[in-house]
Amino acid sequence: MSIYKTSIRRPVTTVLIFAAVIIIGLFSLNRLPIDQFPEIDPPFVTVMTTYPGASAGEVETNVTKIIENSLNSIDGLKELTSSSRDNMSIVFLEFEWGTNLDEVSNDARSYLDLIRDNLPEGCSTPILFKLNTSMMPILQYYVLAKESYPGLEKILNDEVVTILNRVDGIGTIGVTGAPQRYVYVDIDQAKLDAYGLPLELVGNAIRANNLNLASGTIKMEKEQYHMQVRSEYVESSEIGDIVVTTVMGKPIFVKDVATVRDTIKDLTLDEKVNGQEAVRLMISKKSGANTVQVCKDVRKEIEKIRKTLPSDIDMGIIYDSSEEIQNSINSLKESILYALLFVVLVVFFFLGKWRATFIIAVTIPISLIVAFIYLLFVGSSLNIISLSSLTVAIGMVVDDAIVVLENITKHVERGSSPREAAIYATNEVWISVIATTLVIIAVFVPLTMLSGMAGIMFKELGWIVTIVISISTIVAISLTPMLASQLLKANKVRIDEKGHLQIVKPKIDWYEKYIEKFHNKVSAWYANILRWCLNHKRITILIAFIFFVASLLPAITGRIGTDFMPQSDNGRLSVTVELQRGTRLEETLKTARKIEARFEELVPEIKIISTSAGSNEDARIRALFSSTTNNKIVMTVVCNKKYERERTIFEIAEVLRAELDKYPEIIDYQCTTSSLYGMGMGGGNKVSVEVYGFDFDDTNLYAEELLQAVKANIKGARDVNVSRDEERPELKITVDKEKIAYHGLNSAAVSTYVRNRVNGFLAGYLKEDGDEYDIVVRLKEEDRNSITLIENLTIPTNTGRSIKLREVAEIEEYWAPPTIDRKSRQRYLTVSITPYNVSLGQLAEQVQAEIDKISTPSGVQVRLAGDYEEQQETFADMFELLLLIVLLVYIVMASQFESLSKPAIIMMSVPFALSGVILALWVTGINLDMIGALGCIMLVGIVVKNGIVLVDYTNLMRDRGHELNEAIALSGESRLRPVLMTAVTTLLGMLPMALSRGEGSELWRPMGIVVIGGLLVSTVITLIIVPVAYAVMSRHGERNKEAKLRKEFVFMQISADDEAALKK
Repeated sequence: MSIYKTSIRRPVTTVLIFAAVIIIGLFSLNRLPIDQFPEIDPPFVTVMTTYPGASAGEVETNVTKIIENSLNSIDGLKELTSSSRDNMSIVFLEFEWGTNLDEVSNDARSYLDLIRDNLPEGCSTPILFKLNTSMMPILQYYVLAKESYPGLEKILNDEVVTILNRVDGIGTIGVTGAPQRYVYVDIDQAKLDAYGLPLELVGNAIRANNLNLASGTIKMEKEQYHMQVRSEYVESSEIGDIVVTTVMGKPIFVKDVATVRDTIKDLTLDEKVNGQEAVRLMISKKSGANTVQVCKDVRKEIEKIRKTLPSDIDMGIIYDSSEEIQNSINSLKESILYALLFVVLVVFFFLGKWRATFIIAVTIPISLIVAFIYLLFVGSSLNIISLSSLTVAIGMVVDDAIVVLENITKHVERGSSPREAAIYATNEVWISVIATTLVIIAVFVPLTMLSGMAGIMFKELGWIVTIVISISTIVAISLTPMLASQLLKANKVRIDEKGHLQIVKPKIDWYEKYIEKFHNKVSAWYANILRWCLNHKRITILIAFIFFVASLLPAITGRIGTDFMPQSDNGRLSVTVELQRGTRLEETLKTARKIEARFEELVPEIKIISTSAGSNEDARIRALFSSTTNNKIVMTVVCNKKYERERTIFEIAEVLRAELDKYPEIIDYQCTTSSLYGMGMGGGNKVSVEVYGFDFDDTNLYAEELLQAVKANIKGARDVNVSRDEERPELKITVDKEKIAYHGLNSAAVSTYVRNRVNGFLAGYLKEDGDEYDIVVRLKEEDRNSITLIENLTIPTNTGRSIKLREVAEIEEYWAPPTIDRKSRQRYLTVSITPYNVSLGQLAEQVQAEIDKISTPSGVQVRLAGDYEEQQETFADMFELLLLIVLLVYIVMASQFESLSKPAIIMMSVPFALSGVILALWVTGINLDMIGALGCIMLVGIVVKNGIVLVDYTNLMRDRGHELNEAIALSGESRLRPVLMTAVTTLLGMLPMALSRGEGSELWRPMGIVVIGGLLVSTVITLIIVPVAYAVMSRHGERNKEAKLRKEFVFMQISADDEAALKK
């Protein structure tokens, strides 16, 4: 027994089954975490190796090359890049998105073990680690303080970090820019020389008097005691009273040769927020934790902590990822609700009955709720991708129910009872309903097979739409006929004078009077146009062909731009400013303060400017992600919300660039909008030119020439910069080995003595309340701030004498080689360009034109890469996918119609969908990006659905004996309403997505515009061209079953006389 007959026969069971589905779905929704994207790890593995004392060139030759050659044969490796710096080698391995990083990490470790003996002596064991989303901060706070500033690090560690660590889902909490307490012993070189003392003697005296030493045990009668010598400093002031040595019987105290300062560490990293001294608190989550929930819990805890902190401490949010996620999610929820409202209104407009509208509307929540069950089952989250999938599906889930209910309504109007109508009407259309669903499945299932980042993003979308549409079909052929049999009212009948049954026409209401009348007029008008077109096939096909060719002109003439991923206006800018090389940090900070003041004047929309300059010596792995040096300023500019300002973030960025152009001391700058996609998911649009070559001079000169040409000739180029840093000035101390040997010294000893005097000698720790603070002994600033003073450093010898550094060494200024970057085991650098008011594809063409003009030196290779290369690869993958989907859709339809020609007729609407896409993009000025390309693929399934309904019903009319042209006209007139209903519901379902202006809406707007444009044009074409093509490709009488039977059998012609004779 068929599913629809069973559901009609057992209504209570049917209702309870779907009620159970809704309950389970709501339970799943309640359990789902909220995040920005599905939980994925970027496909990167990093190998870090230290080689102390080696220059960048030595690191490249002796460490990086060996590691690269070893790791190059790992399975699934997409790209191998490396960076060789002074003392350090970093090798980056990039794999395809979706690769199992645990497996490749184990392979990498095995290869690294094999080459361990080939690395130079003194080189560390290579450290391998994976970059994952939990490394990225989800929350950043700034902390301002006045009187409490010097002790801020201790306050934060004791009263903030310890409490926040108890929040469920918290990963790591980092504090940067906090003033660290140090005890500096600043030694006067002249006084030290006068007493004939080496600096190390002072340091050792301080260390020797600061200890806590166990001295054994002692037994006294019945007791046993542990003895300890306790001589730790309680206060820093005690250090000045330590005796260093005695000279001629007189004790020399530390205070006689030095000044003791209990202060904060010398400035190496400067953090400011809105021009005030600030500390940055960066909070990461554990992998798999609910981002929104973690951020909510942290904010709640911070509010409690704030009350316990000193009154001068103020905390504020620089970046809160949950706010961005929540805004994007809310924007999508709003789109879904609007789409739901539009769909219900459209159904009511076409059907005119609340009961019928209710039956259709029930399909939507049941179908969408099943998606939440799937998300919980696979361990995913409620994110931008999953909610966008529901927005895509909402206009399509009612299509099948519309087709079924519209046919049931027709049967009821003809006099059938609702129960009979539900059975017979569903029986007429359920095969075509399943066929249209198989077409949609044929479109969306292949999306789950895409590779690269597109595959990761669209896999969830493919599965959700497939599941939701499949469920909507089950609802359409089970719940919809059951509800129709129960809720629709049969026409009233009466017996006339002759005893015949007559249908009593209901009273004409406003709907019948106006809207139904309008529908009938449109149907009749359409039937007349269709009959005209069928009588003038050549003219109709010629007009359609001319329209198709004309619609391609904007694409052919370059009016349609192409991008990779849309840029998001989330109110944040990242500004990087580079000053003259070798600029002191103090000078850099003066420039930073000037820029901050001007930014606030020019852009009143700015809420927060967070500025970092300098470098954190203890950053460790975080140093990989930090680009700050003494001559660089990095600013995070946070503006107010998108809906609170008139200017876009891109216009504000242009204002800031114009201001930065005015500063002569600025060598280079970048002003980039923050990407919508953290954790390496795209990053937006940049054209990168990779310049490969071994010789630094050749590649540097070529890159500089290209940079100047791009800046001069390409109007839409912004933030043009070269990845290779300029060489930096260093002081090189060259030791004369013969001279130092004469004094009983070696290079290591001289190096240590110089370091102790300049950088400092660690002489123990001052302990207070469980914390330890460094005691550093060094020369005072005035004795070590010029080359002459460095040359006059006093070096003690093993004979007890002292010599000056200039006696055994020479000091010269030189330019150190830059960081050496390599890709595919070749040296390279990158010139990156950001487009402004121009598409990525157009910018790439202009950059290629400039490259063609510049002569390339021998040994140098140049290629376009970056986001442009990713875009080309993704578009190629999607084109292949499009061809596969067209083939699958054709196979599904050919199976349904048992014909090779009928599917070809329906497929004619697909090229015209492309016409609609091009026209929609041209009119709106939107570029075609990866999301828009996905919309083009979806259109293949959406536009053929109506064609299937039309062709299927035309076949039915012809089987009932209607002549070809009349059958086409009748089926067109009969199916016009369901065709328009399904098209308009899908269009209006996409409309909120296309018109949305909320945060994160930039991501999905191209898809909405593409689908609306393609569907609008293809629907018109489907209603005209598909019937005309059907008439052209069909023969009169080909579906005349009686004629076919007569050809198959020989019928005996028996006359009346013969029949009488046979009876006898």
